[in-house]
Amino acid sequence: MNEFINPPSAPAPAGPYSTAVRTGNGFLFLSGQISPGPGMVSGQTEKILSNIDKIIKECSFSVKDIIKITVFLTDMGKFAEMNEAYSKFFDGHKPARTAVEVKSLPKGALVEIEAVCCR
Repeated sequence: MNEFINPPSAPAPAGPYSTAVRTGNGFLFLSGQISPGPGMVSGQTEKILSNIDKIIKECSFSVKDIIKITVFLTDMGKFAEMNEAYSKFFDGHKPARTAVEVKSLPKGALVEIEAVCCR
C-alpha cells in the first residue's frame, strides 16, 4: 500500500502533489525540492539537500538509503558549483545521479532536486 506524505518539516508543495510517497516494498520517492529566491546555486543546493535530509528522516530513512538523485539546473555552467555542495552533503555516499539543464524552474529557483530512497 502506498502512503502519500507531506511532512510538517518540509516546505508545502507548490501544487496538487505529495512531498513524498512511501511504497509497501521499501521505496520512498521525493518530489522535486527547490529553494526559491535570490542566491547562488551552491546555497540553493545546500538548502535543498538539508530539506531532503529532514524529509527522509521524518519518513524513517537516512542519506545512505538514497539510491537515485535527479538534479535540474537552469544553467549547466553552474554544474561545478552545485557539485561541490552536493559532494559535501553526501560525504562519500554515491547514489546514481542524473543532471539536466532546464529552461526555468518554479518560483525562479536555480536548482531542483528529486530523490529516490530504498531499504
